Amino acid sequence: MTDDKDVLRDVWFGRIPTCFTLYQDEITEREAEPYYSFPEKDLLHCPSKDAIEAHFMSCMKEADALKHKSQVINEMQKKDHKQLWMGLQNDRFDQFWAINRKLMEYPAEENGFRYIPFRIYQTTTERPFIQKLFRPVAADGQLHTLGDLLKEVCPSAIDPEDGEKKNQVMIHGIEPMLETPLQWLSEHLSYPDNFLHISIIPQPTD
Repeated sequence: MTDDKDVLRDVWFGRIPTCFTLYQDEITEREAEPYYSFPEKDLLHCPSKDAIEAHFMSCMKEADALKHKSQVINEMQKKDHKQLWMGLQNDRFDQFWAINRKLMEYPAEENGFRYIPFRIYQTTTERPFIQKLFRPVAADGQLHTLGDLLKEVCPSAIDPEDGEKKNQVMIHGIEPMLETPLQWLSEHLSYPDNFLHISIIPQPTD
């Protein structure tokens, strides 16, 4: 794995603070306190921390099956699995990455993972997400890029019929260059579940 902790730390400590306050002209009998809302209509509430942990570890195992045929996660001890979860739950970068780095390694002669764990989300379709098998390295040894992935599994996102850019490709709230190697993105911009979660959103008009 490329040693690029600045990128890993920037991704880890990224935050989107959200607070809802009542409009100042609204009249109420008492002062309304700020509200920090869970979007019940859009997301399912997890019933417990145990359910969240189980789902997280299931995703980690699925990602490792794609990357290493499950060899890395299966060789870990139960305490390693627990350290991954506790590092995430307690927002401990070093605790989490001490174990997670093992999931980001691969033999030097292979130049990358077996397959890239990714999911592509689109706001213009009812399909939950796109997920297919995609290798980080082409048959001729060239590294596949983000653009290569999108051309194969979601070409409309980057090749509009009229030539005008209509979408943004976002990962962690940023728009990576389409020329970025997919292997690098997987190592540095994957979410804690080890998947690249890629959002295709309409290009802002203003």
